[in-house]
Amino acid sequence: MNVKRTFPVLRMSCASCAVSIQRTLETQPGVAQASVNYAAGNALVEYDPAVEPPSALKAAVRSIGYDLVIEDEEGVREDMDRLEKKAERDLKWRTIGAIALATPTMIIAMLFSDWPYANIAMMILSTPVVIWMGGPFFVHAWQLARRGQANMDTLVALSTGVAWLFSVFNSLFPDYWTSRGLVPHVYFEASAVVIAFILLGRSLEQRAKGNAASAIRNLMSLQPETVMAIGMDDRPILIALARIQPGDILLVRPGEKIPVDGVVTAGSSFVDESTISGEPIPVEKTPGTTVYAGTTNQKGSFRFRAVKVGAGTMLARIIRRVEEAQGSKAPVQRLVDRVAGIFVPVVLGISLVSLVVWTVAGGSDGFTHGLLSMVTVLVIACPCALGLATPTAIMVGVGRGAGLGVLIKDAEGLEKAARVDVLVFDKTGTLTKGDPEVMNIHWMSDETRFSPTLAAIEQQSEHPLAAAVASHLINVRPEKPVTVQHFESLTGLGTKAIVDGQSYVVGNGRLMQDRGIDIAAEALSQANEWDRTGKTVVWFADSTRILALIAVADAIRPTAAEAVRQLDKMGIEAHMLTGDSSGAGAALASELGIAKFRTGVLPVEKGDYVRELQTSGKIVAMAGDGINDSDALAHADVGIAMGQGSDIAMDIAAITLLSPDLTRIPTAIRLARATVVTIRQNLFWAFLYNVIGIPVAAGLLYPFTGFLLNPMLAGAAMALSSVSVVANSLLLKRKKIS
Repeated sequence: MNVKRTFPVLRMSCASCAVSIQRTLETQPGVAQASVNYAAGNALVEYDPAVEPPSALKAAVRSIGYDLVIEDEEGVREDMDRLEKKAERDLKWRTIGAIALATPTMIIAMLFSDWPYANIAMMILSTPVVIWMGGPFFVHAWQLARRGQANMDTLVALSTGVAWLFSVFNSLFPDYWTSRGLVPHVYFEASAVVIAFILLGRSLEQRAKGNAASAIRNLMSLQPETVMAIGMDDRPILIALARIQPGDILLVRPGEKIPVDGVVTAGSSFVDESTISGEPIPVEKTPGTTVYAGTTNQKGSFRFRAVKVGAGTMLARIIRRVEEAQGSKAPVQRLVDRVAGIFVPVVLGISLVSLVVWTVAGGSDGFTHGLLSMVTVLVIACPCALGLATPTAIMVGVGRGAGLGVLIKDAEGLEKAARVDVLVFDKTGTLTKGDPEVMNIHWMSDETRFSPTLAAIEQQSEHPLAAAVASHLINVRPEKPVTVQHFESLTGLGTKAIVDGQSYVVGNGRLMQDRGIDIAAEALSQANEWDRTGKTVVWFADSTRILALIAVADAIRPTAAEAVRQLDKMGIEAHMLTGDSSGAGAALASELGIAKFRTGVLPVEKGDYVRELQTSGKIVAMAGDGINDSDALAHADVGIAMGQGSDIAMDIAAITLLSPDLTRIPTAIRLARATVVTIRQNLFWAFLYNVIGIPVAAGLLYPFTGFLLNPMLAGAAMALSSVSVVANSLLLKRKKIS
């Protein structure tokens, strides 16, 4: 049986690394598919553990010079954070050291090149930069070369290594050139400054990538490390989060974060659930209500029973979905991966051709110019910008969505969501709340007298409509409870009861007819009007006459009409599917402003409706909440599930709304569109940079303008290209979406 899991990957330095690791994983037996994300620093692998255990995946990745973190114990994330911080500190100090030594090297080359000991001084200053600060480039390039592979480190190592070795030779043996009438040029400053620029670029890139991945860290920080558990003696004791087991009773005090999912057993409070649902209004919690890990208690204290702990909590599921989404690849990324895979060999070829052409056709300084061009081509070529263009935008977009209460399953869903032109709503539980609610009561007799009686009778019933009526009456007119002497449920009809010696019935019209109760014309007219608009009519009568009619319906979500209006403004058609009668469906569609709808729809027909739209060339999103929507959600181009709906709907859907606010749907689509625009911008600039930069570095402009690009400028441009792509992605964090 296949499982899908995200593994952290160590030692990646560019997009080509990700391609190499992905190819290696995909060739392993038992691996169905793999996606390696350079920006996220992880690998999303679907595999069969019985055929290919994680240890085998780790060994395969290690064989090509990288590493895979497969440990699943508690604390591995902390170890990963520690390793990442150590690597960041190491990169920081290597960058500072490189800049400190490269700066005087460049000053000597520019201002004091005629000084007799200039070459020796530059060699002394640049050697630590190349060998120590730039050492990892050479080590990794060698590891890859032994396996017939190459990446960005290969380009850096070759360019700076060749420039430095050539300069050392010219400094130690200048007579070799002077005897031939040539000037022994040195490029110590080029090799040192290029390494300094590349290290600086990677430092900035690392920081920017860290900002892009902040959504995961923010979500993970929502759970406390220790919690108050109620011991055997009914006294609270402090224990570690990892020790909590389902069934444990926990205490939450004012201002504390809730550690796991559970059900309140004692006490009450208001809880800020904005981190989970995106809704800013605190939610009241009383005995019997559910609380979620990562949410914050406000003023009151309460106890609750742990139900889901560890990986089973809603917060853990959200983190897992965000990780998988950030590690997934959009369809456009597959093209980029193919380009990155052949990029380094092509650049190596161009650099060698540049050297040969300059040497043959460049005259007396041809070899010098050829060497300079070869080094510059190797330095300026950068697959990193291409590799970062898509994943950084996806990471920021998915993270931004999580903060807005929109959980995005994968990059493909995000890319498709940007192209949606039809959105199909299921009615019950999506456009409506999914629970019956009293919409109106028409009293035929004294409301003050009979309202407590009706409430008391309905409280005895287990029918959902009775619960809605009882709740409404108690909230609207709380009265002293009335005692019911006798209560009997009448299957398919309603209930009968005796209160204060008087007989009463509550139920449908057929019950009234069976009891021979007189139905006045006024009552019948009102009942027919409500029935036409899709409301269910509950009748209340004594032994002879109708006392009241109650209209019960599934209430429309407050944000439904606004969501439809926003979709229309965005050019997206809203459709509605419902199993209701044509009259009720038409009334609801009219109230919401939905022009296209279909009534009397069976669950199996919802998927057929989606396929009909797709056949006509539409990109279809389907919004639903229940198991009966799963077929339509699976067949839609983009499935959108309500977070309070069934787990099946959430598992199938590409997007899950963590709150019942339907305006999150147009927000999700706007976010998808903004993310795709950012990806296109990133790819445009990354491709343009390489298309223009490499020919210029090879000396294409020299015959016409006399301009030959300096390797130092090439290094700065290369670093800038990656940083600019990541910076553009980070702008998504500030872009107005909702």
